[in-house]
Amino acid sequence: MLFAKRILTLITITLFVAVFGLAQPALGIPGFNPDEMGDMSDYDPGNFKNPKGDTIKIAVVASFSGPAAVVGDIYWASVTSVAHDINMRGGIMIDGKMKLVQVIKADHQSKPAMAKKICERMILREKVHILWGTNGSNLMKVINQVAKKYKVIAVNTAALTDALYEVPNFTRYSFMPSFGADQIGRAAAFFYGQVRKKETKFYILGQDYLFGHAMAAGFKNGLKQFYPSAQIVGEDFHKLFLTDYAPYLTKIQASRAEVIYTGDWIPDAANLLKQARAMGIKLPFANTFIDEPNFLHEVGVEGTKGLIHVAQFGGPEPFFKNKGQIKYYRAWNDQWKKWKKPYNGMLYKHGTGNIGAYRMHTYWLLDVIKRAGTLDQEKIIETWEGDQWSDVNGTVYYMRPCDHKANHDLYVEEYVEPAKQKGMFNIPPYYWYTGASEPGPTFVIPASMVPSKSAPKLCKK
Repeated sequence: MLFAKRILTLITITLFVAVFGLAQPALGIPGFNPDEMGDMSDYDPGNFKNPKGDTIKIAVVASFSGPAAVVGDIYWASVTSVAHDINMRGGIMIDGKMKLVQVIKADHQSKPAMAKKICERMILREKVHILWGTNGSNLMKVINQVAKKYKVIAVNTAALTDALYEVPNFTRYSFMPSFGADQIGRAAAFFYGQVRKKETKFYILGQDYLFGHAMAAGFKNGLKQFYPSAQIVGEDFHKLFLTDYAPYLTKIQASRAEVIYTGDWIPDAANLLKQARAMGIKLPFANTFIDEPNFLHEVGVEGTKGLIHVAQFGGPEPFFKNKGQIKYYRAWNDQWKKWKKPYNGMLYKHGTGNIGAYRMHTYWLLDVIKRAGTLDQEKIIETWEGDQWSDVNGTVYYMRPCDHKANHDLYVEEYVEPAKQKGMFNIPPYYWYTGASEPGPTFVIPASMVPSKSAPKLCKK
């Protein structure tokens, strides 16, 4: 009953924000307020200056080296931008003393053994208060195990496998503010069955490991619930970092599918899309990771038109609904023009998408710490469990106490050519990019319809 009441509250708040375009947190609940932002004019992720002394220490545990080093760069920019803002405000009051935020790189090299080693070093030697990560559910599992052992807070912003927050993996020291694989799949199915109501034949193609199968299962569950007349005309899984997708794409061509659903992330997502278009396959991909602007530009406007993207950061048209959102956007975009490699590339131009989500997750974390007024883990856990928080777009997050997973509305974006992006990107230059199709019409998928998957042994009714 309590959960149902909270969900009803979330829907009401989200609709209110969408209609009235608030710059302040919705209806008095805690949230991000762009009017309170510090001076961002000298922020540079490539030259972030850490404060010294008695600080709030966050370890960004990620791949800062190896084939996935680009992910570490993304996380670093996301977290340091928030830290810079908070530090320019003067820090956070902790046990009667203002403390600044320090961010430390913890390179797990995409290796579980190294993840354990670097996390223990961060806790025992660097004395960090927060472990923030990461790319790879197997690596996030290690982070959570170390966090539990040493009783520090872990924040999962990017490992989307729901099983991490189910028995036996769950630990009360870890929180997941991001969406999950099951929720993504059901949101895509809700869109096709309840909103779009056109295509009926779907082909599932994913990466052959736990996350890829979880993404597929979520979509199939969603079709059963929201679109029972739809057909799955094929389902395949491929090994990670594949270079030749022709055998799978040939099967898709023969299946007469109308949509390809995939959970692939780069480099697989990029190579899959590029090879499909090279083979003359113009079918739309329903996805959550085919959004990296560099490879979208390689495919071009026509090849990216019609992509259907499930997003956790965003909102219905127009994207900018008030001066506060514009201020927040320009605080990033104006500085981007001054940055050097790798941060001056197209990937970092807008600070939205997944970068926007990671930033909001970090703001939420620090706001929880601010309201707890302490770095005591038990107080932080107590404050975050059952918490509601509003992001810069008015999306309201709810942290479920039983399994520490967030619940909030999701957004399905249809990619359109630059000339049609004005409805979404409603400030000059009125498009995201000129060389690729990008988000246009965007549809809200209510949290009440696709709540994050709950752990059956933890969240008993």
